[in-house]
Amino acid sequence: MAQPPITWPTTEPDPEPTDPATEPATERAEPAPPGLGRRRFLTYLVAAPTLTVAARLAGAGEGTAAAQVPSPPGVPDIVDLGDALILAAAPTAHLLRLEITEDNRARLELPRAEVGQGITTAVAMLVAEELDIPLGNVEVPLADARSELLFNQLTGGSNSIRSLYTPVRNVAAVARARLLTAAGERWNVPTDRLTARDGHVVAPDGRRAAFGELSAAAARLPRQSTTARPKPESQHKLVGTPVSRTDARAMVTGQHKYTVDLAVPGALPTMVRRPPTINGTVEAVRNAAAVRAMPGVVDLAVVPTGVAVVAETFGQALDAKTALEVSWNPGTVDGLSDEDIAEKLRAATPPFTVPPVLVDHVDAEFDFAFVSHAPLETNSAVADVRADRAEIWAGLKSPIVAKQTIARELGLPENKVTVHVMPGGGSFGRRLFFDAALEAARISKAVGRPVKLMWSRIDDMRHGRARPRTHHKLRATFALGNVLSYEHRVAAVETDFRHGLGEILTATAAHLPVAGNLGFAQTVFTLTEKVPYNFGVVTELLNEVPLRMHTGSWRSVYSGTVRTAEEILVDEIAAKLGEDPVAFRGKALKTDRQRAVLDKVATEGNWGRAMPAGHAQGVAFHEEYKSCVACLVEIDARDPKRSRVTKAVIAADVGRPINPRGLEAQLLGCLTDGIATVLRAGLHIDDGLPLEGSYSQFHYARQKDSPRDVRIFVLPASGEPGGAGELGVPAAAGAVANAYARATGSTPRRFPINFDVDFDPFPR
Repeated sequence: MAQPPITWPTTEPDPEPTDPATEPATERAEPAPPGLGRRRFLTYLVAAPTLTVAARLAGAGEGTAAAQVPSPPGVPDIVDLGDALILAAAPTAHLLRLEITEDNRARLELPRAEVGQGITTAVAMLVAEELDIPLGNVEVPLADARSELLFNQLTGGSNSIRSLYTPVRNVAAVARARLLTAAGERWNVPTDRLTARDGHVVAPDGRRAAFGELSAAAARLPRQSTTARPKPESQHKLVGTPVSRTDARAMVTGQHKYTVDLAVPGALPTMVRRPPTINGTVEAVRNAAAVRAMPGVVDLAVVPTGVAVVAETFGQALDAKTALEVSWNPGTVDGLSDEDIAEKLRAATPPFTVPPVLVDHVDAEFDFAFVSHAPLETNSAVADVRADRAEIWAGLKSPIVAKQTIARELGLPENKVTVHVMPGGGSFGRRLFFDAALEAARISKAVGRPVKLMWSRIDDMRHGRARPRTHHKLRATFALGNVLSYEHRVAAVETDFRHGLGEILTATAAHLPVAGNLGFAQTVFTLTEKVPYNFGVVTELLNEVPLRMHTGSWRSVYSGTVRTAEEILVDEIAAKLGEDPVAFRGKALKTDRQRAVLDKVATEGNWGRAMPAGHAQGVAFHEEYKSCVACLVEIDARDPKRSRVTKAVIAADVGRPINPRGLEAQLLGCLTDGIATVLRAGLHIDDGLPLEGSYSQFHYARQKDSPRDVRIFVLPASGEPGGAGELGVPAAAGAVANAYARATGSTPRRFPINFDVDFDPFPR
């Protein structure tokens, strides 16, 4: 891989579109076989001592929207956020690399982040399937930041499998074809008589050659010597079967390396004393000499985010930062508390446009609190900044803009900054931001030595990222049993998209004072939010209030609150019409595919069964990222202050599941997020800072709060893969809220439902 990719032309596509899974990956220009259409593959060979190939999808797929009145399709039915990200990344998708090493292993550098969603296992399955190599022989390390990938090293929008499915299969198919060709030349046997099996090429007479021993010869083949076609999906043996995570053993035995596990020579533990309000800055450090004299303290440095302490151990760094006496300049939301922010949102909510004249209607308003990302691994990074170069290690979902920003901050050429992407211990949006990496780089430069930065849990809760607070106004009008119009108005504290699309140009655009971040927000809202029901004339509007707080794309972004509120209203419309909630949804949903997941949970969950007083069932549906899901829960709300979900049934159609076991894990995590954020988990803002500072105060669902009886059904494969990482949150949250309403007879309007300050906040 010492040389850049070599490219060559391909033929013009035929006019008729076809399924890309059946199209050939070709290394030479040749007439297209009958039936090949607009989406074509172009493959590249990367010169290397061992076989290394790369592939891309040359054109975006086209679909047809089955517009059904009375409600036309929403924008995401035609082009959603994932489609937009795939289109933006298409020019560089060919830079995906797969290497066959001489020790008979396949190694694919993944230009995405692994934050617990299981993407490395799913991609390894695709490679193993296409190569016919044991899954244990496939390695999927995370690629360093590569600026040439542009928009193609961003992890978000439930987009990883959707964007990688075809290119990964294609690159592996080319590798397999070249290995077969190399073996055929060695044995003087036609390639079409050879097969790949268990990491070997096998001849009709039983001769076998391991991929590793053929790799060098395959790499030397002329670049136009093979034509490859990915396997028909009907022949998949591994893809689509449940597989445990390939890194599971390392994780449970403590061998899995996260950022603070790294032993970078000379990197000392570092922590930062942070301001008592959001975005405050240092005015003066009053006792610097005394703190420098404390045991183990090596250095102090004032940085834009606070006062950094470098010490021999993290315990000593923590003691020293606690002992600091600092005068602070104001932050950006000083004096604001929850009720102040709520008033701003209510005032900013767009008005309805349809008056309820001569029709019946349902109006509702909802409030959702800030919610911390609260990943198990707090924000962390290692940085080694020298006069002429810098090296950074961190869990990053947008590493290119991290590299570019750090280079600019340090005054170094971009090619002198290396950013290593580490596995992240959770986040779902938090690690789109690279604040720890940038902060570590600043500290390393200031103290002139490598540092290992770790945020405390209090830092992470109070100065980390959170889902913004939102206010919702909804109105549905109906007559003669039909919904005639549906209006949803959202006012939100602005969601920070200043990471852009993962590189410096769009990140800079997001910082512009006109449009800027708010323009990004409107785009994301438009490309994700839609109503899956035939509800007549539908309008959904967003207005964001530009408060400079630490917000970010929390799992499911806008849908986590928008669709939760909507699913609660659907139950209320059904009640107003005297209809059963499941039956009403079944009639209002637009497609049979949607109804299939709803019917599945209703049947498997025994919807409508008699339940004791204080217990109830709730159901909700959600569709996004070309996938759909339904959730049915049962709740014990005899004590409304200590409600507990006792059972859940989830059914999902994700198009083509790669690893059903991984999908089950994703949906189970979504269920837990829904339970937590509906019942108890949120952040209180008091005088410009969250009160919560630990897991004991941020009441995320514990094991005791989770149902013991959970059944998850992944429907059979149909079509191409859809997104799944964020899919289940709105359905789970809506189902829990609806179950609570049915059990208590009181429909909740503020979330989380139980949101008392039942703890003593840590000092500011």
